[in-house]
Amino acid sequence: MSAIVLDGKALATQIEQQLAERVAVIMEQTQGIIPILATILVGDDPASATYVRMKGNACNRVGMESISITLDAATTTEQLMAEIQQLNDNPDVHGILLQHPVPGQINERLCFDSIALAKDVDGVTSLGFGKMAMQEFAYGSATPAGIINILDAYDIDPSGKHAVVVGRSAILGKPMAMMLLNKNATVTVCHSRTQDLPAYVRQADIIVGAVGKPELIRGEWIKDGAVVIDAGYHPGGIGDIELEAIKDRCYAYTPVPGGVGPMTIATLITQTVDAAERHYEIY
Repeated sequence: MSAIVLDGKALATQIEQQLAERVAVIMEQTQGIIPILATILVGDDPASATYVRMKGNACNRVGMESISITLDAATTTEQLMAEIQQLNDNPDVHGILLQHPVPGQINERLCFDSIALAKDVDGVTSLGFGKMAMQEFAYGSATPAGIINILDAYDIDPSGKHAVVVGRSAILGKPMAMMLLNKNATVTVCHSRTQDLPAYVRQADIIVGAVGKPELIRGEWIKDGAVVIDAGYHPGGIGDIELEAIKDRCYAYTPVPGGVGPMTIATLITQTVDAAERHYEIY
């Protein structure tokens, strides 16, 4: 079997070309207003700084602007919320991204939930999650929404399939499960307390690795013909799934790197353009 490579990098490039055209339309219809994504980084974690820089570069490629705010690692919850509120109140800012994780002294959930729903383009608020789960309007959490975009682009329909999501984080595993459920999949969520994880993985028509541990999900657990989505990335260019063991047995898989990662950023930028279009009533 020759598996389909779900090329997120190539798909993201196509999306960016379309976004550049949409940004040009926004500028034309608003006499030069440019969509803006504001990013907030608390502390000096090198990986987080790299992610923020990559998102800023993506904005530049499509003609958007990005505002990068870096706060001291000793920042308090109240100080961070005050920064977020200023961005909420700024009509020129269309999307707000608080880079995860934040230092331990900060109440991350409280800060996420202080982002205005209309600017929650990373899909991190409790209100946004609830609306998404109920199939009302909200911007989906960027990584799982990016995964859904990959499935759609490759005409992989989750309807009626058994999807197994390994991981239950608030910004990946849980929204991934709800999005797949909204696409009519039968969904099982596994996590650190799951007993006999291999038995669940073996049932999966679609397996999503979202656990954050290198190659925790072994190739021998995955059945032939499955769709394999690896949302992990670890040093050495490996993900949460032992991909080398299944490349000749599965129906399709996301490579690491070059699969889910680029589509996370492309989805974030797309949702920022969406927010600008909604703000200026450009449809």
